[in-house]
Order: sequence, then C-alpha cells, then structure tokens
Amino acid sequence: MSPLRRIKLTVAYDGTAYAGWQVQPNGPTIQAKLEEVLAQILQEPVRVRAAGRTDAGVHAREQVVDFADAGARDLGTIVHGGNALLPPDIRILSAGEVPETFDAMRHATEKEYRYFLYLSPVDSPFLSRYAWHIEKPLDLVAVRQGLSHLVGEHDFTSFRGQGCTAKSPVRTIFRAEVATHDVPGLFSIDVAGAGFLRHMVRNIVGTVVNAGKGKHPAEHVEEILQARDRSAAGVNAPPSGLFLWRVSY
Repeated sequence: MSPLRRIKLTVAYDGTAYAGWQVQPNGPTIQAKLEEVLAQILQEPVRVRAAGRTDAGVHAREQVVDFADAGARDLGTIVHGGNALLPPDIRILSAGEVPETFDAMRHATEKEYRYFLYLSPVDSPFLSRYAWHIEKPLDLVAVRQGLSHLVGEHDFTSFRGQGCTAKSPVRTIFRAEVATHDVPGLFSIDVAGAGFLRHMVRNIVGTVVNAGKGKHPAEHVEEILQARDRSAAGVNAPPSGLFLWRVSY
C-alpha cells in the first residue's frame, strides 16, 4: 500500500558535533538523528531525503527534507514532538504536506550557501564555531573579482573535492558575491546555484581568499577554472564557516 502522504520539513542545525548530513558508520549524523526521532514519533520506520548533503562540521540555516509516512500524526505533533526529542543543535522549523512526487533534492531550483569570514587581529569566542578567522588584511575587491569569474555554467573540476561521486563536473552558478554584516569584521561569501559538487563552495572560498591575501591575482581564478585540475585551486576552507542558507523550489 502506498504511503498516505509526503511531508516536507525545513530543518536548521549546527553541524559542529556531526560527521555530516548523510548516515555513515564512523560517527553521528544529522540524518540518523532525525530519522531516529521521527520514527519514535510516528511509530514507523522513516527515511528522509535532503536538498543537500552537508559535510562534517557544516551548518544549515534552512535545509529542506522530505519523507513518506502513513499520516498517523498531525504536522504540529511532528514539529513540537520532534524538537522535544532532538538535541538542541537540530531544530525542525516547519512541516507541510506536499505532493507524493515531491523530491527535496531533485526539485530544488536554487541552493544558496553562505561562507562566513571574520577579519580581525583576534578571533571572537562567539564566532569561532561559525566563521573562518583571518587575522591578516584581506582585499575584498580582489575576492569579488575572483568570484566574478565563476558565475555561469562551467566545468568545476578544479573545485571538486576528493570522493565526489557526481557524474558530471559541470554546474551553473547564478550569483557569487561578498556581503557585509552588522558585526564589525564579519563578511560572507554568498554562492547560489542549481547544484554543487562535493567541497565545491569551500574550495572556491579557499581560492578567492588566496586572491584576497595577494597570493595570486584575481584574474588567476579564471585560469584555475580552465585548468580543470583540483591541485591548481586553493586550500579547502574550514567547514565551520559554511552554511546551507536557503533552498528554493
């Protein structure tokens, strides 16, 4: 018998203590904890699908997941009961019923990631879990110029992380920009696209930060892109600064 309904959840989490989104044997994951709690509430096995599989230490302000169930509990019970049982670093923000054909990953039209940078001689104890601390001056104009070369459809092999299982390295970036925030010294690199390769955003950030530090000209980012060689790009930026910020449908 087919499930009575498909549920879409919006979930936020601090990924610091987790080995990433996806269930794996070597540590606790967001998916495993969420499935465990939902199964407890619904009294049936639950398998959730996510819009994006965040890596170990990466956070989400707005992750979207979907799952099928038999409809034994109302949506309010799923939200309130889930948050009562989940650890405080995972929250269900909302729940809604969607068509049975809905797929959180396949139907997403845009995903936006934000990578936070804290530019200051001394790190902040309040931001150290959520931003990459850079104590030396950073040329944000060069960072912006470097990002501009990545907008559009490209082969992102140079920014593809080890272990990536995507069939094609071609992805489309809609926007890539630097944003300022109310906290002095806090900036973010905002990258929005149709989809991303493993470690792609963190590799992009590491590369444009190198341009901002003067390690290479901003124009060199285009040469790195054309090289289609991961060793040509910069360091993989730490996971703690990265957030899955928004998913659009």
